[in-house]
Amino acid sequence: MNSNGESLRQQKVGAQLQRDISDIFTREASSIAQGVLVSVTKVRMSPDLALAKVYLSVFPFDKSEATLVRVKAASATIRGALGNKVRNQLRIVPELAFFIDDSMEYVENIERLINS
Repeated sequence: MNSNGESLRQQKVGAQLQRDISDIFTREASSIAQGVLVSVTKVRMSPDLALAKVYLSVFPFDKSEATLVRVKAASATIRGALGNKVRNQLRIVPELAFFIDDSMEYVENIERLINS
């Protein structure tokens, strides 16, 4: 177990899903993220590996909420593409829950306050 309570298996599956979902956004989901840059910053897995909490960073930040709405609407499509990638590694394709990771926005605000 690590500091956030995840087992080594959860960490490994999460890291693999992070790479795979990033690849899906890069290749297949350009219609979802029109005019914005979407990065998968982390993936947290439930203990039974049935749920993946996917944290996204969106640039520009002011389009985060609209992008999150589009990503959630396309969740089934993204999960289907993920299923094609991991069908030989995982017994079940986890449900995907998407969240905005605003840590980069927070860092940028701190830097702006320091520099002003």
